[in-house]
Amino acid sequence: MPQSVIILGGGIIGLSCAFESARRGMNVTLIEPSALGGQASGAAAGMLAPFSENTEQPDHFFQLCLNSHRSYPAWIKAIEEQSGMSTEWVQSGSINVFMHEADVLPIQSRLQWQNEWGAEAQLIDAAQLRKLEPMLAHSAIAGVFTPKESHVYAPKLVAALEEACRRLGVVILSHAGKIEEVAVQQSGGASVRAETMIKKVHADRLVVCAGAWSGEYERWFGLSVPIHPIRGQICSYEHQETEVRHMVFSSQAYWVGKRNARLVCGASEDVAGFETSVTERGIGRLIRSSNQLFPFLKGKETAHRWAGLRPATRDGMPMLGQVEGMPAVIMAAGHYRNGILLSPITAHIVADLLEEKQGEPSISRFSPNRFTTIAMRGRLST
Repeated sequence: MPQSVIILGGGIIGLSCAFESARRGMNVTLIEPSALGGQASGAAAGMLAPFSENTEQPDHFFQLCLNSHRSYPAWIKAIEEQSGMSTEWVQSGSINVFMHEADVLPIQSRLQWQNEWGAEAQLIDAAQLRKLEPMLAHSAIAGVFTPKESHVYAPKLVAALEEACRRLGVVILSHAGKIEEVAVQQSGGASVRAETMIKKVHADRLVVCAGAWSGEYERWFGLSVPIHPIRGQICSYEHQETEVRHMVFSSQAYWVGKRNARLVCGASEDVAGFETSVTERGIGRLIRSSNQLFPFLKGKETAHRWAGLRPATRDGMPMLGQVEGMPAVIMAAGHYRNGILLSPITAHIVADLLEEKQGEPSISRFSPNRFTTIAMRGRLST
């Protein structure tokens, strides 16, 4: 009989884990308290930029991001074929723009190690910059062009994953309300009951993909889950495809042109609990950055403003792996601003763990138990 799995959380990570588990033949039930892709996933710019987002060193987290990025072509193909829907994957390449000579000086060491990992990045001067992006301000003096980076349209990726999951037989319980009970048997198996559910759902295994809300599960698992929400505020402008051709990064913001005639600018970040409203201060910072780097946007009204909650851990890395002492429970949470990028590798690691296969060699670095001391474990479990 196929293994049964409960996925707690219907963001990009939960949907990805459900999709991969279902296509490996498991019986999957996904439970989401509110709307699918309603927080970090739905608000994301969808950037697949392991080199632009990791500029310091090729540590284990960078390698996780890079491995996930390399699996994206096959991942997108599988989702689009199963769902019959487009995710609008655009292989645009990216440009990191520099405004000051001092910013350019340390770039050679970054280029050296990133190119050793296959970035194919190159330092370009002002003339080359404007050939690639004619609308850039003349105050931009140099940039790093990374041709292999790309982006997807996050809402369409979420929609395609949902449809793919449904076609594979995943039972999706969205708008289930607050999770009121999680019971895990030491001998194996778990059950979950949410606010709107008449009865519990039982399964052999449980995968927690609850994003910024993952800390609520401490009381059931005897585990320290220091995941907190970071509000990311984003705006967009009406946009023609020729105006901004690549993903563009500066020290202040990023810009990504989408096929729905929108130029997405993000992200102004702050700590505001679970508040998802936008502020004049947060959006104002993005507008000022846009006016500085792209003069054609000066005086142009934003078309849309929104915010999402990014699940951040204390050390900036996800909590990914088996929960110690609970063989039925796997965590896949705390991906911060890399949920879209890390969705395929996370789904494959989780499915391998469910099948008790040897997973990613460096997965121990992301152990969900790493924040829990022995004393704390005892206190949380009482």
